Parts: sequence; C-alpha cells; structure tokens
Amino acid sequence: MFTKRIDAVGDACPIPVVKTMKALGELSVESTLEVVVDNETAVFNVTNFLRGKNLNPISEQEAEQRFLIRVVVPDQTAVIQPAVESETEKYAGRSVVAIGSDRMGLGDDELGHVLMKGFLYALTQVSQTIEAIVFYNSGAKLTVEGSVSVEDIKQLEDAGIDVLVCGTCLNFFELTDKLAVGRVSNMYDIVEKLSKAGKVIRP
Repeated sequence: MFTKRIDAVGDACPIPVVKTMKALGELSVESTLEVVVDNETAVFNVTNFLRGKNLNPISEQEAEQRFLIRVVVPDQTAVIQPAVESETEKYAGRSVVAIGSDRMGLGDDELGHVLMKGFLYALTQVSQTIEAIVFYNSGAKLTVEGSVSVEDIKQLEDAGIDVLVCGTCLNFFELTDKLAVGRVSNMYDIVEKLSKAGKVIRP
C-alpha cells in the first residue's frame, strides 16, 4: 500500500490541517497517510479533521514534541463525498457569531465585560437563528472555568449551537486544561465556519 508522509513539524495552526487536506486531495488509490506534528493541539486538530472526513486516524508519540498521526484512506471518492447536506446548505440564512475579546466594545474595560455577559445572555434568547459561535484571542477566556458566561454558553451549546474555541489561543493563555464549554478547534475550521455563514456577527 502506498504511504504518503506529511511533515508539519514547526507549523503553526492551521497549517497542519491545511497540509493534511491537500494531501487527501492528492490520493487517488487506497493509501496510508502519515502526518508528523510537534504538539498535542495539532494532533487534536488533524485527527478531528480526518474524523470529519469519515476516516479513523490513530496517533502516537514518537519522541519528545514529535507525534505521528496515521490513517488509511480507502479512495479519494470516499474522502470527499459528503454523507449529509453540504456545509453551504447547512449554514444558509443562519448566523455565525465571532467573539475575539472577553469584553464588548472599546472604552472602559469593566463596562466591556458587563456588556459581553449581557450579549451572550441575549444570544440565548435568539439561539434558533445562530448556527455556531467561535471564540478566539481573549474571547477564549469566556469559555473556561471561572468565566461568568460559562452557563449561558452551555445553554447555547445545549440548544444545538456549535461552539468552537481556538486551541492556539487556549494554549497561549495556558488555559487548555480549564476549558469548560465548547470544543477545541483550529483556525482552518474557524475560517470555514465564517466563510459559509449566512451572516457573521461580531460584537
């Protein structure tokens, strides 16, 4: 069986996912795809991407800061053929909320925190119009233990809204193990959600 190996060591998010996506598109026969990365966030992002393509990746740590992700790709058609409605159809007419800060607006920080809490609560009252919420930069702080907005965000997630939290941002603020709601995501996934939204809301 043909084996294609991708070196993504040292690549920042979302490059490992992008390299993996491009490699899948180049495979036309049953093959094994191997992706080498240097951090656990990249492992999570790449394996999640592959599972989203109905594949079953496995990962192992080869050495310190070196991880191998391996997956058998049956054929190109199986990888690119959607099993359900397209993402464009799914998102048509519905909004994606992009939250890039833990406060709303410029000026007084204390007021900004109060406004952001109120904004997230207000979203729970119109959740039927929202498809996804993405949290990045200091906005990721809203999804961790101790955040006053965790319960509101959980309510939104329980309503079926996809809550994505930037993994690079959680790592930067050293909050990865404090995540209380949502799923760790990557910039490729975030951009994809934003680009296919009927409307993007940025508070």
